[in-house]
Amino acid sequence: MTTVNSIAGQLNALPLRMAAHLAFAPQNGMLHYWKSMQSTDQTFKGLYHWNFFDAAVLLPYFAVMIILSLYGIHRYTLCYLYFKYRRNYRPDPPRRFDELPRVTIQLPIFNEQFVIDRLIDAVCAIEYPREKLEIQVLDDSTDETQEVAAGIVERYAVLGHPIVYMHRANRHGYKAGALDAGLKTAKGEYVAIFDADFVPPPDWLMKVVHHFAEPEIGMVQTRWGHMNRDYSMLTQIEAILLDGHFVMEHGARVRSGDYFNFNGTAGMWRIQAIADGGGWQHDTLTEDTDLSYRSQLAGWQFKYLPEVECPSELPIEMTAFKTQQARWAKGLIQTSIKVLPMIFKSKAPRRIKVEAVYHLTANLSYPLMVVMSVLLMPAMICRFYQGWFQMLLIDFPLFTASSFSIAFFYLMSERELFPKTWMKTFLYLPFLMALGIGLTVTNTKAVMEALFGIKSAFVRTPKYRVAKKGEKSQAAKYRKRLVLAPWIEMLLGAYFFVAILYTFSNHNYFTAPFLILFVIGYWYTGLMSLLQGRFERWRTGGANTDESSPKPFPVGV
Repeated sequence: MTTVNSIAGQLNALPLRMAAHLAFAPQNGMLHYWKSMQSTDQTFKGLYHWNFFDAAVLLPYFAVMIILSLYGIHRYTLCYLYFKYRRNYRPDPPRRFDELPRVTIQLPIFNEQFVIDRLIDAVCAIEYPREKLEIQVLDDSTDETQEVAAGIVERYAVLGHPIVYMHRANRHGYKAGALDAGLKTAKGEYVAIFDADFVPPPDWLMKVVHHFAEPEIGMVQTRWGHMNRDYSMLTQIEAILLDGHFVMEHGARVRSGDYFNFNGTAGMWRIQAIADGGGWQHDTLTEDTDLSYRSQLAGWQFKYLPEVECPSELPIEMTAFKTQQARWAKGLIQTSIKVLPMIFKSKAPRRIKVEAVYHLTANLSYPLMVVMSVLLMPAMICRFYQGWFQMLLIDFPLFTASSFSIAFFYLMSERELFPKTWMKTFLYLPFLMALGIGLTVTNTKAVMEALFGIKSAFVRTPKYRVAKKGEKSQAAKYRKRLVLAPWIEMLLGAYFFVAILYTFSNHNYFTAPFLILFVIGYWYTGLMSLLQGRFERWRTGGANTDESSPKPFPVGV
């Protein structure tokens, strides 16, 4: 035992002896050691030399990877905040109105011929005293929707429903302009907003309105549900993407006390909060997020009710989905340019300012992905002689931060929503990540337009009135025209296919699965954009007789 204790004592003293030796050693001792190592180790001499080309490729490549990793770490942070502050959420209103207030419901529509009846039917079925309710159909349509909507409104008005039809001859301000025009004649103290592809349940308003009994609450947002979630692989992935936003993003921000945004629909405002925030403004494509930040900077508090679900219809065609995503990407960057200076100048806590930067600039990751895509093949060639250790030391941490965080983020959101069936989300994760990659072309174009101040019209998302698998779309005439983006996506897919062949020729099997996601993503979005309109023609064996457009097939963004 004495011997063992003696050895242990010597081992414990060893670090102290080493530290003392290094402290009192000659100043050039370590420098001499490293120089001698470099002069004697000639293993890779003559095989590889750092040059300007390598620096020009690898430095931007790793810079992009590091920035993407920061956004990935932010996803982990949101998950952490969501679970850390979960006790902060209280679903029941702390107080209730003794007398129900007057409420206005606004239904902004534009060329929604095939879904307007479903929307008005649902809103007129909402359980609320008629003498306390006002329904405004705000129609900017330029097609047959005008006659259809006016007829439905007239029918419900005859039945005693407090509903009015308001049509504008021009689309000044687009959706924001229509909402602002409706507010000028609104009779309510509060205003609920529903887009044409939503179907609010009868008890929605009664579940929401009492939260405004707290005088500091300016807006209440509810969670989007998805009527046609199981329609196709695309709608399944869209639903998971939106679930991540409504569960983890909104949940984490609300519970931790950060700012969050109204989503443009399925929410309710105190009209005074809209006025204090500066009203509806149409200089961005995401007028909802813009007003949300301005209103919260004015001192209003927002609430989010994840247990109150409002069903909606997901885009069933790739190009409709890409149109929607591009509008959101451009709008958020526009909002960041407009709102972030206000936030930085405000007295808001630093954590709110940091979270606002992450939230509003997240779509910068799309042009960064394009840069990474271009540099990936040259970077692989430059790093041909790099060993497994360097790959694990550099690439694996960056991959874990930037890519694995996506999987973790959406798995956690599905686990919260569907505790019994969330495991099947694993099946969709590769396709979810591939679809995100495939969106980089159209979303990069949208982000660059925002950065360079290029304005564009508010492009509506086509609604097809398809809720179940196998149902036929009625709204083919709202498909958009084909342009260059799908062909660029196809070329990028081919580029990454060549990169996969290169990795196999050099036995670099570690990188191949990652590159396969790029091939699937770009080819999937490209092919679906090019061929989406033809699928229905092939299934029906001929032309679509309901189609008013002379060229019903290709739809591009």
